[in-house]
Amino acid sequence: MEDCYSILGVHSSSSAAEIKRAFRSRAKALHPDITGEASGDERMLALIRAYETLSDPERRAEFDSMYARFRAVREGTDAVTGFDYRLWLMERTDAESRAKLIFFDLLHGLETEAVAEFAAQRALAGGFTLSRFFDREDFMDCGFILAEELAERADYYEAFLLLAEVVQLEREKPYFRHFFPEVIIFVRDLIRVRIPASLTDELALDCYELALELGLGKKDDAYVLRLMAASYERLGDGRMAWRCLSQALRMDPLMKGVREMKKRLEAFG
Repeated sequence: MEDCYSILGVHSSSSAAEIKRAFRSRAKALHPDITGEASGDERMLALIRAYETLSDPERRAEFDSMYARFRAVREGTDAVTGFDYRLWLMERTDAESRAKLIFFDLLHGLETEAVAEFAAQRALAGGFTLSRFFDREDFMDCGFILAEELAERADYYEAFLLLAEVVQLEREKPYFRHFFPEVIIFVRDLIRVRIPASLTDELALDCYELALELGLGKKDDAYVLRLMAASYERLGDGRMAWRCLSQALRMDPLMKGVREMKKRLEAFG
């Protein structure tokens, strides 16, 4: 049985990003055009098989389990217990393993456990950030799925932070393409409906300020500024409220539903 980790030259605990980097590096070195060897084709095929196995979380878990049994038989151990990848992750306390556990659970019908683990890691000191432990595409997939689960449980703040990171990455280089409009619809629903109705003004303002960086469009930005004006007014900062409302009206002069707010805040102009 081939050892996919040895073929790629990585450790069994390597992250998805490390596996991808190793594949790219070895693929370049093994390419027949570079080596000039006919045997390079076979080694390249083995490399591709190994990468396809380890880059898919479910196939990787299955491989880990099968290879553990294979090694036990080969090494003549008395008992073959099987390798439980999830249990192995749960027994580890480092942040990367916990991030992998979140992703694994999301893809194996354990959404509640994934959300609970994410919340536990976010509550720890040190600033746990999921995107640190995955390559770009894996994080975007994981981040969107996790954001959906968080929103279903009314954790709109963390859901929005994840989505905002996904949107920013998509702006840098398209990945979701045809799926991206669904992401934007999700973002708009959080900003316009969920966050104003559920978060404190302080937390909501964090989301609004971040939303202005996402390039959603002039109408959306005007609406966000209007929401900011309302939050600042409730917090007693009339000057900042007027500044936000004035900017919103410059972007959208025909904005409806702001007449009374404008009257209250004009004194701060």
